Amino acid sequence: MFEVVYYSMCGSTKRIAEAIAGELGVKAEDIKTKKEPTKDSFLFLGSGCYRGKPGRKMEEFIARNDFKGRSVALFGTSGSGKGDEVKAMEELLKPKGALIRGSFYCKGKAFLFFNRGHPSNEELANAREFAREMKKL
Repeated sequence: MFEVVYYSMCGSTKRIAEAIAGELGVKAEDIKTKKEPTKDSFLFLGSGCYRGKPGRKMEEFIARNDFKGRSVALFGTSGSGKGDEVKAMEELLKPKGALIRGSFYCKGKAFLFFNRGHPSNEELANAREFAREMKKL
């Protein structure tokens, strides 16, 4: 079973989450309403990048849940497209016992003016391909 949980302020990460979830045949869930992951699911976690790290609600979700032995794939969007938010989520998850199986990140819309058109159709296709690869694990 797969779960896709995300935090997004501008909508870019939501679009990536929906592409991944569509490929997996599940519904993407907003972190604002998700309290804990379903037991034994392969979890996809994603966030936008806010001051070089994931959103506060994503950090709180990671802090309050148990990830020992859980397979997790990470995804994110940022104005720079460098993946700092993904790397920060990985650093939060590793001490909690998560098994990081892979990661995906791309550019996302920043503020109202920067990176319009991101994630692009190509980036959405790449996110779906990432989901297909993770599904094989």
